[in-house]
Amino acid sequence: MVRGIGVDIIEIDRIRESVEGLGDRFLHKVYTSREIKYCSAKQNRFQHFAARFAAKEAVSKALSTGWAGEFRWKDVEVMNAPSGQPLITLHGKLKETLAPARIFVSISHSDSHVVAMVVIEEHP
Repeated sequence: MVRGIGVDIIEIDRIRESVEGLGDRFLHKVYTSREIKYCSAKQNRFQHFAARFAAKEAVSKALSTGWAGEFRWKDVEVMNAPSGQPLITLHGKLKETLAPARIFVSISHSDSHVVAMVVIEEHP
């Protein structure tokens, strides 16, 4: 059973401005250390940071809670399988809440934008 669907689109330049303007303060608020390491090693790191930002936003929309309460940016970690497929790992209270659920994510980008779609599927 589908619990929720979320989608988000973001301008890559918006993330570039946040990273360049706020630096580590922004990075460590939004991303896990593994995400920072992965994205920082990429040639177009801002595109990869934007992809993770959009996926995290899409998860919050699929939950219909937004970023309220105890929900934190780093509760959602976006990494890649060896094939390149994006995967979401949950942490903290969110991991407990969605333990039986499966999360599917798809991410795409152009030169200027990134879009992410998330489906949360629960099994009764």
